[in-house]
Amino acid sequence: MPEEILQTHKLLDRCEKALAERYTVHKLHEAADKDALIRSVAGKVRAIAGGNVDGALMDKLPKLEIIANFGVGYDSIDTRAAKERNIRVTNTPNVLNDAVAELTLGLMIGLARRIPQGDQFVRQGKWPKASFPLLTELNGKTVGILGLGRIGKEIATRCQAMKMRVVYHGRTRQHDEPYIFYDKLIDMARDSDWLVIIAPGGKGTEKIVSREVLEALGPEGFIVNVARGTLIDEAAMLELLQSKKLGGAALDVFEKEPQVPAGFFELDNVVLSPHQGSATHQTRNKMGDLVVANIVAHFAGEPLLSAVV
Repeated sequence: MPEEILQTHKLLDRCEKALAERYTVHKLHEAADKDALIRSVAGKVRAIAGGNVDGALMDKLPKLEIIANFGVGYDSIDTRAAKERNIRVTNTPNVLNDAVAELTLGLMIGLARRIPQGDQFVRQGKWPKASFPLLTELNGKTVGILGLGRIGKEIATRCQAMKMRVVYHGRTRQHDEPYIFYDKLIDMARDSDWLVIIAPGGKGTEKIVSREVLEALGPEGFIVNVARGTLIDEAAMLELLQSKKLGGAALDVFEKEPQVPAGFFELDNVVLSPHQGSATHQTRNKMGDLVVANIVAHFAGEPLLSAVV
């Protein structure tokens, strides 16, 4: 008999097909009565595919051995609870580095040159009546990266190709990296033209980009967030953008997405994106493949490909 697994949310068709070919899959997100489904499979489920797993759900699945998260960020999983219960957790790193880095640079260029606004300027027939305003470039500017991990390094490389100066802030200094390290985020913001957020989410980084950090970035500074909306004091950011005390923002993530504060819609110094960092066919399929591969490896007694717990 095939192993039984629990799927907690919608996954890519290719991933779901691969799981269904190997296992009996119970789709929690499609269940009319989720508690009843959990009770019916409690003694049989050894693996979860997906995220959004807290300690309470783990306790309802006494046979659970592994949670294969779809995504590099795993803040929707209580990893401490998993470790206490000897449950393995995996994520999908590396396969999405290029896609997120590409979107980051796209957002930066889009904000600097107001590409979405220029598109509307032409579409609305304004060009024959007026010239689009002069704007700014990336070259020669300093970009401060919050979180110089795998994706952060890819962003740094691309920023250097745009002739930008790269500095960074993180939990520790990385001595094998050539970029200047700041041990205080507020100091880096003060010295940067651009602040790119690509640090992990979770309680440890909640609102790490505070009002004070945003004010240090200043009226000529731009912020880009491709990590988690919770890392920024969103209300303060909106207020500072409205008052022109912050130069601009390019945002792929929001605090309570998909709900976005309406105040952003009225601003011409922002570029908004619906959490599309890894949203390409190539990358999402690779992420799904890695979810499946980690579960397959676990049941085969082989080393996990990308364990975080």
